[in-house]
This record gives sequence, C-alpha cells and structure tokens, in this order.
Amino acid sequence: RACAVGPAKMAASVWRRVQAAAGRQLRVPRPHSRSAGRSSVGAAPVADGSEEPDLPNKATAKTFSALQAERHEQAERTILISCPPNVTEKKFYNYLASYGTINKYFFYETFGIYALVEFSGKESIEAVQRASTIPGLQHECAVPFKSRFFNLRNNHLGSQTAIHPSVLRLKQSVISLNELLQNISEAKSIDEQLYTVLEEMQLTEENTRLRFLVCSLIKEIAAAYFPECSIRPFGSTVNNFGKMGCDLDMFLDLDGISGRNKTKPGGAFSVEYQTKRVASERVATQSILSVIGECIDQFAPGCTGMQKILNARCPLVRFSHQPSGFQCDLTANNRIAMRSTELLYIYSTLDPRVRALVFGIRCWARVQGITSSVPGAWITNFSLTMMVLFLLQRRNPPIIPTLDQLKGQAAEKDVHIIESHDCTFASDYKMKSSQNTETLEDLLQDFFEFYGSFAFNNMSINIRKGKEQNKPEPSPLHIQNPFEQALNVSKNVNQTQLDRFVRAARESAWILQQEGLKHPKANPWGFSALLLPNSQTSMGKSKKRRRQPASERIKNLLDSLKANKQSTDNLSRPNGHQKIIPIVR
Repeated sequence: RACAVGPAKMAASVWRRVQAAAGRQLRVPRPHSRSAGRSSVGAAPVADGSEEPDLPNKATAKTFSALQAERHEQAERTILISCPPNVTEKKFYNYLASYGTINKYFFYETFGIYALVEFSGKESIEAVQRASTIPGLQHECAVPFKSRFFNLRNNHLGSQTAIHPSVLRLKQSVISLNELLQNISEAKSIDEQLYTVLEEMQLTEENTRLRFLVCSLIKEIAAAYFPECSIRPFGSTVNNFGKMGCDLDMFLDLDGISGRNKTKPGGAFSVEYQTKRVASERVATQSILSVIGECIDQFAPGCTGMQKILNARCPLVRFSHQPSGFQCDLTANNRIAMRSTELLYIYSTLDPRVRALVFGIRCWARVQGITSSVPGAWITNFSLTMMVLFLLQRRNPPIIPTLDQLKGQAAEKDVHIIESHDCTFASDYKMKSSQNTETLEDLLQDFFEFYGSFAFNNMSINIRKGKEQNKPEPSPLHIQNPFEQALNVSKNVNQTQLDRFVRAARESAWILQQEGLKHPKANPWGFSALLLPNSQTSMGKSKKRRRQPASERIKNLLDSLKANKQSTDNLSRPNGHQKIIPIVR
C-alpha cells in the first residue's frame, strides 16, 4: 500500500480544507467594533479571531477535567434566545451588546431561529434578566420561572422590511449519505477519505457549546433543590467520538455537595443536617430523578415529552429539548459512566488515527445496517469503538496502550474505586508518539480482516489486557466492560446480527483488496465503495426496495469499473502474495 503523510499532518490538512470550504459560523466580535463579526448580504460569516476548534488531535490536548471545567464556565456566561424571523444581525448584536461585552455568538435553526450568546461576565446576564418581563397572556397563564432562555420580541415590526437579509443560520442536522459521498470523492487517498468522514460527522464547536448550555439550563432546575449540584454531560457529547445528531446524556452530580464524608470535630458537640432516610442509594436516585423530571416537565421552557424510566438498571428521565433539537437522558450518580467517558477521551487524544478509524467504522456500520438508532439486538457504537481500540492495542508496535498500562501510570489523584470497581487510570497520560507508521488504509483493511476471521464463538474482547480471552458466558459477542468486568457491553447482540457483521467485514475486506477500487479514477472508489446504498432508496414516496445481496452489489461495483475503462487485470482477484478473505454468502 502506498505510504501516506503522517497522521497528524494529514488530519490537520483535511481539517483546513474542510473548514475553508464550509466557513466558520461562530462569530467573535472585534474588540472595538460592535458591528464587527456580522456578514454582508450573501457573504460568508466573518470568522475574524475565531477560536480554532479542536483538531482531531493536538499534541497539547487539555486534560478531560480541565476541558470540562472550561466548557461549564463558558456555559454559565451564556444565554439562549428565540429570535423573530425578520431579525437582522446588526440590530440584534447592537441591542445585546448594550448589556455587556459579547465574547461569541451564533445563530442556528431547529423549530425556529435561535441564537446562543456568550457574554464576558455573568453580570451581563443579570442585566438582561433585570430588563426582561414575564409575558402577559390572555387565555393562558405563564409559569413565572426565570431561566437564561429568552424570547426576543420586535417592538417595531414596520422598521424591518423584506429587504433586510435574514441571519446566517447553522444547520443542526446530520450530513446526508449522498453529500458525504460527494465530499469524500474529492479526496486523494483512503486516509484522506477517512479524515474527511471524521470532519464531516463530528460534533462542531457550536453544537458542543449548545450542549453545555442545555446542561447549564437544566442545572437551574435541579439547583432549586440541591444548590451545590452540577449537571455534567457524559458519553458521546464529551468523549471526542460524538457525531452530529447524537443524544445528550447528562449526569446529576451530587458528590460536590459540601458536608459529605466530613470528619467530625473532636469537641463535646457536633452538628449534622437532618435528612430524609431511604432504603438504598438506588431508591434515593429514583426519588430525586422523579422530582427533578417533574419540575423539568412542568417548569423548564422548551422541554417536552418527559418519560420517567426509573426501573432501568440505571434509572433515568428522558425528554426532548426542542430549542436545541436534542434528545436528553438525565441520570444521577452514574460515576462509572463518567470514568468511561474520560477513558475514551484520553484514547482519542493519543493518536489522530484513533478517531478517524472509529468514525469511519461507525459510518460503514450504519450504512451496512449493523447499527441502528432503534434499541434492539444490533451492535452498538460503543461496542464498535471497543473493537477498534482493541485492534489498535494489538498492533506491532501498538498505537494505543491497554487500560492496565494506563493504570500503571496513574498518580494518587487518579485512583478511583467506585462501588468496588477499579476505575483507576492516568488522567494526564503522556505517551510518546507511537512508532507505528501504518496508514489508515492499512488499519481499515486489517480491521475487516481481523474481525472477519475472529473466533467469536469462544473468545472475548478485553481492552484492559489488550488480548482476547476465553468467553465467560455463551453470548454470541462478548466485549468485557472495562470497569465493571463481570458485564458484557454487547450482551444485547444476537447471533443473527453478529453474523451480519462478520459477513459485511469479509465482504469489505475483499472489496478493499481490489486494485481497481483503490484509485480516485474509479467511481466509487476506496472507502466510498463500502458505503453502498442502504435498504431505502428513492423509488417514489412510499416504494421501497430490498438491499441487494452482497454478491450482486460487488458485481455492480466491478461492472462500474469496467464502465470506467479499468483493465480486466485490475478487476481480477489478487494473487497469492496477498491475503484473501472469502465472502460468506
């Protein structure tokens, strides 16, 4: 396989190209000009001085806790505004700047036009709140709950006519498969294709800011009962593997409440809070989530569709936050999930190939029908991520360390024993650049070959040790939970879905071996050849067509190569010097 430029240079190069094509939408006003940062009619928004979002990996990546603290502090200085449809950016900015210095702002659209505005200080938000009024309604009653979600009213409708340009709005939707295929077709190598998939699908800087703001708004509800609590996002929102459109998982953290585990003074008396007593921590969690969920449902503007799922293994409340378009899950005291999130974040920062390969495999799995947004027996994105990490641990030399190796580098502050589970690992792990120089094309090919012939019938995947182990249970797919080691994170997967994954992996391995599909002259080529149309095609409003069998789809690919005047030699199967994975029909 042809050698590619270094992973970090490739990632940075693709990031610059994608951002140059898309244009940044996060506005950063100039220090001495209120009107700076706005766009002229039909022009791209000005990105002057805008903060560069995190590249796939930076050598000086912040620690997880430091980055979260920074994001939370930003969110506390931010408001959300519902805007009238005829709003103009200049007047919008000039009005809000009268309350204080604006650091950043942007517009987006979901169920209307909204703006996120970050001030330089909380006093500006207090000024906005003092100037705001409770709406007077004729036939309804407004619940007088004051949050940082405001409605901007235009008191002079006649002053803004149709000649004024509408503000440029960010899309919060997921990129379509056709658009993605179009974008990656411009790449010059499979490595560049995978980095492009990453850039197109990952959470944007603006979307991440919006997620932290929603957490901050929900905290205002919970703080009425627990003033020292915090609402922290976990999972895909902050582990560096989240894609546009993913759910917002939130964690009600009560561990920061002062007075817990406090040593009693040695005097004659001591004072403690009088508290309600319940049978267990689980009962307390159920009770707290039930009350907080009810308050969100009744008082929080924009929150709808509340569901209380309190008897699940991890009790939660689920709701939609319509202004952001997020589906939200709120849990409490889910400390192990937070450690899993931080672990994935650390892995994501060690090498730029980690995220690119994970996003590529997830994209491939969704198109192949291996994963689904509907709960069921499908393989989950988390399981796929574990499989990619396991593969990268087994390279020679390894690209990332095992969890036990991370534990061996842990400092005293990193020791975490949660409910008797050892969740210890180095939070600021400093790894020398891996000596492994394999390209993403190499790793993609080997992922399909490795799992296309993996002994799933008797072996388990374990990222703690970085090696397969005998399965402790008869589940078709066994991936050991890195912290709760008695649990199988893929216990939901049945044999049918595992067989589907193995067949797709073997088919994809064979496709990538075809020399005629490795060059941009083919159509499709490289990674795009694996993103074949899913089962639903555009044959009218209600007509559907079943997915073609693997053999038929491969035949169509080869026929397309012939149509592009590829030689018949390039279409033949590789010779004995290459590894062949047979396709299981």
